[in-house]
Amino acid sequence: MTSPTTRSLEVDFFRGIVLLIIAVDHITGSVLSRFTLHQYAFCDSAEVFVFLGGYASAAAYTALATRRSDSAARRRFFKRSWEIYRAYLFTAFLMLIGGAILMALQVDTPMVQYTEWPTFLTRPFGLTVDIALLRQQPYLSAVLPMYSVFALAVPVIVPLAQKKPVIAMFGSLFVWLAAMPLLRFLPGTYGEAWAFNPFAWQLMFMTGVLARVQPISDEFHAGKIARWLTAGAIAVALTFAFFKLFLETQAPPGYMKQNLATLRIVSFAAIAWIVARGVYAGWIGKLARKLPGVVTIGQQGLVCFIAGTCVSLVLDSALRAMGVLGLGRYPSHWILGLIADGIAIVSLLALARFWADRKAAKAARAKGAERPTPRIPVIEGRPVPVPTANRRDR
Repeated sequence: MTSPTTRSLEVDFFRGIVLLIIAVDHITGSVLSRFTLHQYAFCDSAEVFVFLGGYASAAAYTALATRRSDSAARRRFFKRSWEIYRAYLFTAFLMLIGGAILMALQVDTPMVQYTEWPTFLTRPFGLTVDIALLRQQPYLSAVLPMYSVFALAVPVIVPLAQKKPVIAMFGSLFVWLAAMPLLRFLPGTYGEAWAFNPFAWQLMFMTGVLARVQPISDEFHAGKIARWLTAGAIAVALTFAFFKLFLETQAPPGYMKQNLATLRIVSFAAIAWIVARGVYAGWIGKLARKLPGVVTIGQQGLVCFIAGTCVSLVLDSALRAMGVLGLGRYPSHWILGLIADGIAIVSLLALARFWADRKAAKAARAKGAERPTPRIPVIEGRPVPVPTANRRDR
């Protein structure tokens, strides 16, 4: 178990894995996406990402509140909400630019429509206002408004989860149950712009918060109930995998993901418990130490998410273009798909390392600038040297 004031290696590792999966899952010709979570479960990387977001937010809030104060932690998360909103605007802008390039190159892909570029051509000012007010959220930028809202809520929900976890859990469940009627109150036409209903997905975020501030004890992990839960979770996960692989004939409707359907929650809970047992046994920590690059991606989450959206859009469109030009049978040509996967992974690894080094250098410069310089006495405009004490004076 990690201390309330330390960063979890396992969480950063999982965040890195999820960011890589998000990138490859949005490349239609990807080979690796055929082996990711959504192929074997009724949940996908979105549940994992939001859960880890709640866990990491609770860890950051409690650590800052412990080191400094609750007011400092609140200010940090208000600032964080603004940072995520700016990242959303930047990502939306990149999506529009991507749509413009695809249209200019005459690449036949539905991504042009998803980026909202055709709408921008017909009403540029109106769409710009709609994007700023969250009434339209181009393609992969749509998850960030939800995170911005959650960041604003952290100063309220984390202390509540610490002091009254039962009220926090049941309050979150109540909001989740009312999520679909509440959707109509969001900006947009009955919330249609929101690919993720924040009233529903807050349940996953709150679960992550509770997992951090109310962790499962080592005694419970070592007991018989934990072993029975593990056996049940494995049975549920295998059953769902069988249905996904052999019985499901078409993709579930989009509203099930938008509103976080019960089936997705149960599927995630089973897998999360199995993984939690792996963390308790120390297996995940050992794996994370062998893959420090993935951990670095998790630590640079926001910038890697933005980069991943752009990389996946570019690679998906490139594969489509090559298919149109007869350079491969898109999307079944696994060699091109595997190359695209490799480019996406290497790009995120390199960017995360660069960004981490950049932040470290900036922090070092700031620390050096904060060091006070010794004052030298001045008499009649001339500096007077201060004698250094010799050994006899000490």
